[in-house]
Amino acid sequence: MVSRSFDGEYIARTIEKLGFVAVRGSSSRGGAKALIGLRKRLEQDISVVFTIDGPRGPKYVAKPGPVLLARASGLPMAAFYVASSDAWVLNTWDAFMIPKPFSKVLVRVSAKIRVPDDADDSQMAEFHRQLQTALERVTKFAEEHVGKVGSARFPVVDY
Repeated sequence: MVSRSFDGEYIARTIEKLGFVAVRGSSSRGGAKALIGLRKRLEQDISVVFTIDGPRGPKYVAKPGPVLLARASGLPMAAFYVASSDAWVLNTWDAFMIPKPFSKVLVRVSAKIRVPDDADDSQMAEFHRQLQTALERVTKFAEEHVGKVGSARFPVVDY
């Protein structure tokens, strides 16, 4: 899911050049329509990804969209974070990072979180809290260990 904002247009064009499909919408504009589009992709056995903190932040604070989609689809959700050893950091609300050439990156993915289709509001709040905790955990780990990429503990993987 990519925001309908002006900045989102750059992101959408970039990910489409990489072979992905951008579903446009966000927590502030077109969110319900985007969730329906994401659910259709899941029904086609296509994985989907959110920018978890939405188009306005606050930075690294999860919005409820992934939890709603997990409940509606019956599929699990997970948080992930990509840390870079050296990046350009843009002067944006989210300090958007672009890895510099030849920098190392570490991707950390959380355990899956399943949301039952009959989850009530209080349960949904708990799953949202679990997603936020998972995001904080993977972010902390990736940032603390990205410098070790290429060592015996974190060998470099070429695809």
